[in-house]
Amino acid sequence: MADLKKRLLTGERPTGKLHLGHYVGTIQNRVKLHKDYECFFIIADLHMLTTKNTKEDIQKTAENARYLVLDNLSSGLDPDFATFYLQSSIPEVCEMNTLFQNLVTVPRLERIPSLKDMARAAGKSEMPYGLLGYPVLQTADILCVKGELVPVGKDNAAHVEVSREIAKRFNHLYGEVFPIPDVLVGDVPSLVGTDGQAKMSKSLDNAIYLSDDEKTVDKKVMSMFTDPNRVRADVPGQVEGNPVFIYHDIFNPDKREVEDLKSRYKAGKVGDVEVKQKLSKALNDFLYPMRERRNRFENEKGYIDELIYEGTKKVRKEVQKTLYEMRKSMGFVSTWRSIERKATDRAKSRNDADNSVSSNTTQS
Repeated sequence: MADLKKRLLTGERPTGKLHLGHYVGTIQNRVKLHKDYECFFIIADLHMLTTKNTKEDIQKTAENARYLVLDNLSSGLDPDFATFYLQSSIPEVCEMNTLFQNLVTVPRLERIPSLKDMARAAGKSEMPYGLLGYPVLQTADILCVKGELVPVGKDNAAHVEVSREIAKRFNHLYGEVFPIPDVLVGDVPSLVGTDGQAKMSKSLDNAIYLSDDEKTVDKKVMSMFTDPNRVRADVPGQVEGNPVFIYHDIFNPDKREVEDLKSRYKAGKVGDVEVKQKLSKALNDFLYPMRERRNRFENEKGYIDELIYEGTKKVRKEVQKTLYEMRKSMGFVSTWRSIERKATDRAKSRNDADNSVSSNTTQS
């Protein structure tokens, strides 16, 4: 009998198209690993509610879910080795979240810095309850399919540590039910945006999207932030921390060209235009196979929706099994069966008594 593959769980909130930051942060690892693991990819629309919860936001979920799946497939995920599912269509996850939330304290959650960053980025003056509990719901997401490896971006690494703690505490209190998930952070934990001021982000409009066409990439690269102190091409420039060279190091496979550009840039012998033009070419070469795959999947009408629909049905059955095992280990199943048995016995006794009275009355 062949060894069962370990399980991998990862995904995103359906808040829009994915960008290069998503790719280097987590998607790259997914593509490398997805054929070696049993892979589950969550479309985390319940997590979306922590920062985007208007009716308009929710109504965009279907469209954004399609973008999310399409971006992953375009990046190289084989749909035969990937199960995509919609979080909100598996209500059992919410029950697991309720059962887990008493296994972690508020001070522990308050020590996670990324939650405060998320609140600030969303314009929240106070921490919403749902955002504080984000890592607990994330724990339910991971453990509902008994995930063993979780590829995440740098910001979510601390969340998975909470998941590990909750899984260990549950197993200690109620018996071994859950694996302890491992976290995998991308080789480039955080990619600076084209503005050079913050990490790449949809909300900050400083992103190059995986779905951008060639002309859009050219335009964004030519407007990128570089060394602000370099006013002319013959002025020696700063390479370290320069977003254009950060991107060259990550996305330009011609390392000899990159080193040549760096050397000339530091010596004041190359202009920003040439450096950016070569970066633009490298990025478009990188994105070209994604565009080809995207066109192929987009032309199969209804295919993306079918993947989400069938994947969600499959995962829900899996989660129902996990939840039953969880409830049984905690004692909820035996509690209900005890009540059910006594209630059934009482009903049977009452029915027998009624039948006896009815029989005696008939005989009289």
